[in-house]
This record gives sequence, C-alpha cells and structure tokens, in this order.
Amino acid sequence: MRLLIAGGGGFRVPLIYRALVSGRFSGLVTELVLFDVDPARLQAVTAVLDTMPAGQGARLPVRGTTNPADAFVGVDMVFAAIRPDGTAGRVSDEKVAQDLGLLGQETTGAGGISYALRTIPHMLDLARLMRQHCPDAWLLNFTNPAGMVTEALVPVLGNRVIGICDSAGGLVHRAAGAAGVQLAEGRLDGVGYYGLNHLGWLYRLESGGRDILPGLLADAGALESFEEGRLFPQPFLAGLGLLPNEYLYYYYQRDAARQAMQAMARTRGQAIHSQQQELYPRLAAAGPAAYRLWEEARRSREEGYLAEARGEGEHRNEEDLAGGGYERVALAAMRALAGGGDTQLILNTMNALPPPSLPEPRGPAAATATPATAQPAIPGLPADAVVEVPCTVTANGAVPLPQQAPAGPQLGMLRQVKEVERLTVHAATAGSRDAALEAFARHPLVGSGALAAALLSGYEQAFPGLGKMWKGGER
Repeated sequence: MRLLIAGGGGFRVPLIYRALVSGRFSGLVTELVLFDVDPARLQAVTAVLDTMPAGQGARLPVRGTTNPADAFVGVDMVFAAIRPDGTAGRVSDEKVAQDLGLLGQETTGAGGISYALRTIPHMLDLARLMRQHCPDAWLLNFTNPAGMVTEALVPVLGNRVIGICDSAGGLVHRAAGAAGVQLAEGRLDGVGYYGLNHLGWLYRLESGGRDILPGLLADAGALESFEEGRLFPQPFLAGLGLLPNEYLYYYYQRDAARQAMQAMARTRGQAIHSQQQELYPRLAAAGPAAYRLWEEARRSREEGYLAEARGEGEHRNEEDLAGGGYERVALAAMRALAGGGDTQLILNTMNALPPPSLPEPRGPAAATATPATAQPAIPGLPADAVVEVPCTVTANGAVPLPQQAPAGPQLGMLRQVKEVERLTVHAATAGSRDAALEAFARHPLVGSGALAAALLSGYEQAFPGLGKMWKGGER
C-alpha cells in the first residue's frame, strides 16, 4: 500500500512513521510519500525519520515531494494534515479573538471559524487532485477543524473522506481506565458517545451490561485521576450525568478559560510558532541528533496542551496522554479500510450512512438517482451533517452506530454549532462574506453581530487572502 501524507513536513509525521515501523501496524504500508509546499520542512522531517531508532519491523521507504501531480499518482490512502499560513496563521487566529476580549483558541469559537475559512479551499483543491489522480483512494483527514473540513469534502469525495481526531477516543479510554473497565481492542461495545468534533459527551459506559458512568461521575477520587475528570467540578459532572469532551471546557468554563488565556505571557499559538521557528532549522542540521531533538520538542509541546485549564506547575501524566493519538486512530482506520478486519473507532462521518461508493450517476439513471437513506446516528441532527460518533470501519467505509438522542441542552448546543459549521462551509465554498459574518455572530462563544463584524474585519486584515475569497461584493 502506498500512503501519502499531505502536509508531510508536519510536526506529527514522525509519530505516524514510528507507528508504521513498529507494533501491530508494521508492514501495512510499503511506501510513504510526503507531500508539502515547504521543501525546508520536508528536509527537517526526513532528517528525523532517518535518525529514528529502528522499530520491530523493517524501515519504510520514504519519498518527499513538493509536486502535487507527482505526489498523488498511484496512491491508495491519503492522510491530510495541512495548515495554511503555518503556525503564524494560528497566532492570528487566536490573537484577533483574544484582542476583542473573546476566547482565543485554535479550533473552538472565532479562531476555529477563521481557520476553517482559510483551510477549506485548500482541502477542496486536494480532494480534486485525488479525484483526478487516485479516485479510489481514501482520505483520512487530520486537518483542523476536522469536522468542518470533512463536511466540506463530502460533496467531492462522498464516504471516501473520514475525519480523524483522538480527543473523543482518548476520553473513552481514560474514563474506562478510571472506572476499572477493560475495553476490548477495536471494540466500543457499551460505549455511548455523541457530538461534533471538539464538542461531544460520553453518556454511557457499560461493564457487564451495567452502565457504570453514574458511579464514575459520583467518585471525586476517580475523576481526579484523569484529565477530563479534573477539568470540571465533580458536582457539576454528577448533575450533568455526562462526561464532556475536554474542549467543552471552553464552553462550560468560558470565563475561566478566557481569563487564564489573557493572563498567559504567550498564547498557545505563539509558543508553538516560536518553538517551530527555532526547531525546524536545527532538525535539518542536527545529523544523528535530529530524532532526539524532535522527541524533546514533542514532549514539551504535549505538556503545553490545555495549559490554561491546569494550575501553575501542574503537568500532564502518562494517563492523560493515553488513548491512541491521532496516528494510531488513523492507522487503525486505514487497516480496516484496506481489508485488514473490522474495527470500531470514534470518527467524523456523515450522520446517516452515505452511498457505499462515490461514482456519479451518468446517463438515464442520473435523473432518477436518489441518495441512500438511513436513520441518523444522532437523532435531531441532519442526516447529511458530519458528526463525531462511534463507527464500525470496514473495507467499505465507516458506518456510524446509532446513539441515544441527546437531551435538550446538549441537542440545542449541537444544533447551534452545527449551524455555525454549515455557514462557515458555505462561506468558504461559495465565497460568501455574509455567511461568514453570520457564522461568527451565531457562535455561542461570540453571540454578537457587532463582535462578529469586528472579528471578520480583524481576520481580513490579518489574512489579506481572506478578503479576496468573497464573491459579488458582499459586505
């Protein structure tokens, strides 16, 4: 199998390579192609791979390229993890919102909308390259905001695009560990989870046919043993009856998160941008020490994740870092898609089962073709919306598993954020400034037309290319 990583100069690429040459994924891929628009980043990442200690399997042939036509030919699987405007773009995504007194976070709230507006057009170009050069390949999308980007690509790739995120799966594994439950490899039996990317809740966790989640939510000591349990007060969780995804900290503890971010000397984006500006030239010139330098930087970067939610001097532990990681979620999905046996994972996919393949109707059948129908996995959300739920992954794709209907407050939040996501996708695909403005205004972390106008103007100043997207002079 030939695997292409679009964004091949990305910081996390060595994690994917490491998983491909050791353990249960060894031998799954025969060639790795790294595609990136930045040759210097490709050189740095290649230096890390060349100096990585040997795993249990043989080393994997790696080819780097900046030529998209060359990259996509003959590819069986594509991982996409691109970041238009680089880490400097992330700094602006966060700072424009923060300077207006709002939450400044990469994927949540105003920053996530800005990120999506700039990223979706590039990802659509990538999807069209796939249709041209490798129409049978699968796209596993890491590119954030993963839910919105995946939804924008469904009209081009159908069920051959699947969104990958590790936060929901990590939550399930950490909660199960705290509750003393051993989850079977590749199975999510007795697990109930519904949401959108970075906005979801664990609502059931069974052991021996009994839901043990209420007991976990009532156990302050057990909750203190893992990250999500520490993010929220125990009485709040017990009353909620659900275990929120870590990103719901920005909704449930909005003021605390915003104040903590304002008090930090640097935003998360500024810290990562500074690290990478200094790190990549060193990696390219480090010789045998390249892998060690990268690993030290990786640990430092992981420690800074959600730092605004932790007290001064509080560090993440190995349990907080457990749960599989992006790379292992993606590789588990890839193995199932390649016919290596079914597996169950929490993924971003359409709410109802899409057609099993993408071929466009042609000839007389085109006039009568109708989409496949199925019950939505999350009742109350549109069937064609991309959601984040447990799925069974087979060689035919990811099948979303039916979930319990969310209660009123959760369903209301999901509907509101999904409306924002769809407005953002429309803005990015149709070039509608009005839709972008409405998306900012309707987001629950903004909720103001005046702030929406200030945000959009701020992002247009930070990203001159953004203003060039709008068609028809919509102001």
